[in-house]
Amino acid sequence: GINAEYGKQWYQRRVRGFRQVDLFACDLIMIPIHLGMHWCLAAIDMRAKTVTYYDSLLGDNHQCTTALRDYIAAEHLAKKKKPLDIAEWKCIIRKDLPEQLNGCDCGVFTCKYAEYISQDKPFDFDQSDMPYFRRRMIWEMVHKTLL
Repeated sequence: GINAEYGKQWYQRRVRGFRQVDLFACDLIMIPIHLGMHWCLAAIDMRAKTVTYYDSLLGDNHQCTTALRDYIAAEHLAKKKKPLDIAEWKCIIRKDLPEQLNGCDCGVFTCKYAEYISQDKPFDFDQSDMPYFRRRMIWEMVHKTLL
């Protein structure tokens, strides 16, 4: 997972890059998380006031959700000039997910989690769908269009 010091460093780098972006105008922010040899997804839902972590290996990463919640609070203070009540925010580690059963599909699972979340669709896929999703993703990239 990510530790608190890394989260602070990440925030400092992002402050420079997001000066012109109002994250609070967004309903949903997706953040791919790379853990060295594994990809996961975090989603910040501004409407529901949640930071949710999605890991196809069903791992826990409370440091990630806490760091992102703290980032949103710091960003709110910097942009809106008032503190954000983080007590209203929930950090969630989803466990009711389609689960990865091999060592190579985490990126595809991460992309599909993001796609389904952004479309407000239930996760109705599993490991057996990964070969199709890989082919479809290649087709979409080659043709520069989403199906």
